[in-house]
Amino acid sequence: MDTRFLPHNSHLDRPAQFEQLDPDLRRLRRQPLIHRFPLIDALPHDRPGIYSITGGRQIGKTTLLKQWMAQLLRRGVAPDRICYLTGELIDDHHSLVRILTDIIDGWGPDRAGYALLDEVTYVRDWDKGVKFLADAGVFERVVLMLTGSDTTILREARARFPGRRGTSAVVDFQAAPLTFHEYVRLHGSLSPAAASALADPSAPVAPKVRALLDAELERYLRHGGYLRAINDLEREGTIAPSTFATYADWIRGDVLKRGKHEHYLREILAAIVRRCGSQVTWNGLAKDLSIDHPMTVADYTALLASMDAVFVQPALREDKLSAAPKKARRIMFSDPFIFHAVENWLRPDPDAFTNRVTPLLADPERAGRLAEACAVTHVRRFFPTFYIKAEGEVDIAYVHRGKFVPIEVKWTEQLRPRDLAQIAKYGNARIWAKTWSPNAVHGIPVEPLPLALYRLGPSPLAAPY
Repeated sequence: MDTRFLPHNSHLDRPAQFEQLDPDLRRLRRQPLIHRFPLIDALPHDRPGIYSITGGRQIGKTTLLKQWMAQLLRRGVAPDRICYLTGELIDDHHSLVRILTDIIDGWGPDRAGYALLDEVTYVRDWDKGVKFLADAGVFERVVLMLTGSDTTILREARARFPGRRGTSAVVDFQAAPLTFHEYVRLHGSLSPAAASALADPSAPVAPKVRALLDAELERYLRHGGYLRAINDLEREGTIAPSTFATYADWIRGDVLKRGKHEHYLREILAAIVRRCGSQVTWNGLAKDLSIDHPMTVADYTALLASMDAVFVQPALREDKLSAAPKKARRIMFSDPFIFHAVENWLRPDPDAFTNRVTPLLADPERAGRLAEACAVTHVRRFFPTFYIKAEGEVDIAYVHRGKFVPIEVKWTEQLRPRDLAQIAKYGNARIWAKTWSPNAVHGIPVEPLPLALYRLGPSPLAAPY
């Protein structure tokens, strides 16, 4: 093996000490809250094929792969049949073909094993190399696991491997920031009995559990589902400036690598911060910016969406249960912490947690917009998610089993009938509210937002719909 990859393949020399020697697993052990990705249990064992894990950067995909390697070793897979490679050290598809061929040939006549290729999109024309090796039969007995942060590039490339990906029912997996449910379970604040009771929609929720979920959602709106921010707050009671910078630098760096302009990126991100959750058109956004062409705004936004930094929520065409392309869309950040990190990049503060995040959550209007975006981006992990633009607006309309379910998010203590005129038109409507009472308004069921988000559960393991 190329010596550059050896620090991440310590299992080759000392398999029994892999979890102690590996740099990513060592860092993980030092954290106050250690998350084991449930996705590990869904990954293939002894089922050859070309698989992928997609998800934004800095969410723990590399740590997930290392945890999977440790599990494979515990299951008895020979250490020399597992290799980890990072695309950051591989220039192009020619190098990729050479490196993988050398490793797989070294596995012996059966050429069976596990090849983990992390951040594959760093490798120029990587899909050509993978297709060449697949056509040559090199992967017949290999589990090839690819990870990447650009969902669009990976999705398009995967389409070039028809019939070459193996026989597993699921070959594409999704790694995502922790949902509210996953965070609460990781934090360990709910007793097993309380967690079990919350799974029953008919069971009353004890006042102590209500208060706990309220407090946990407020924390979640500070750190989102990103483990580094979660552990900062758990360890120090604040989020380190370097953590804000890490996530902002990821967005900036990946956009600039695509040949985009930083000043355009700043303008577009600032516009998304200002209009988070509001209806916008590309023409309307462009008029407020120095960018001449609306399609430039659309192009940058699509790139941010492919990185899972933002979510573009289209209006619903109710008769077709699909997007209404001519109507305005809503744009929001895909996670509360990404919102905070971007805002601090635009207006740097040496103590962003104290001077930006905490005051924002004390502002009912701004906190309400953040809570609404959090609800929307949670639902979109599970279902195709739109909003309704009619005489009034409905925040969420998700499609499930041939129908759409409308939901209005109200982060206020009082629910006023005049604010519910549009949602009241739908017989299957719901309201997700800040308050725990009443249970219904004008016949519309009301569910507390913390409870609704918790009951959505853990993030789906397979790549979304």
